[in-house]
Amino acid sequence: MSASASPDLQPLTVRSFGLTDPGRVRPNNEDVFLVGELARTLIVRHTNIPQPDETHSRHRGYVFLVADGVGGNEAGDVASQLGAASVEEFLLNTFRRVAAAPSGDGQAALQELQAALRRADARLFDAAGRHPEWRGMGTTLTLALAAGRRLFVAHAGDSRCYLYSGDALRQLTADHTVVADLARSGLLTRAEQAHHPWRHVVTNLLGGTEPGVRAEVHLLDLHAGDALLLCSDGLTDMVADEAIAAVLAAEADPEAACRRLVDEANRNGGKDNVTAVVARFDGPS
Repeated sequence: MSASASPDLQPLTVRSFGLTDPGRVRPNNEDVFLVGELARTLIVRHTNIPQPDETHSRHRGYVFLVADGVGGNEAGDVASQLGAASVEEFLLNTFRRVAAAPSGDGQAALQELQAALRRADARLFDAAGRHPEWRGMGTTLTLALAAGRRLFVAHAGDSRCYLYSGDALRQLTADHTVVADLARSGLLTRAEQAHHPWRHVVTNLLGGTEPGVRAEVHLLDLHAGDALLLCSDGLTDMVADEAIAAVLAAEADPEAACRRLVDEANRNGGKDNVTAVVARFDGPS
């Protein structure tokens, strides 16, 4: 977990876009994504105090989410949709605490996001208990919440969150797979990881066979000119980090960047569903 402190500066403007594609091989698409904006609004029905009909809070949050269903025979598409819907509902109910995070140290917001993933995990197991045909379903989930000039990330699985800042691409999240665990232990080289038969065996996800997701969380500052990418492994298996960085450097428009990334994954084989969410943060430095 990384942490930082950010002054209360003018908020950055956010432009974003998301795109998903089944790829060239799989008939179904088990990926889901969400791009949204959270804001508190007071709607005045009756009053004798002169004021606008609607009053909007200065606190705004931008939500980006990618989930990749695991296990087609175990309703991976159901798992990814349930996981995303559960996190969405949780954020709506807890936005006041999360949106206020820029004025504090942010740790409470990180705990809220960890709780969101745990609740989504429990919801998947509850649904599988009522529908035996869904037993064993699971999903990765990578969530980013931009509030003020801060970015909060919560993650489980092998989808990824990248930050492109200062002409450099940085992977913020770790892959929760057997192969990635072996690599972190020094038992596999980078070249061996790419072709290992267990590279897609996920060790930490929502749902699956064992409850108790372990939500990886991060907190960091955002700066004008930064770009954020959330994506499923259908992109990163087909497109190298260097090529991803080149697209984000060349395309200032989030929609154009998403389309180029998805097209590149499909040109390279499109062996899995591919999803990309890109957000650009603009404003005074």
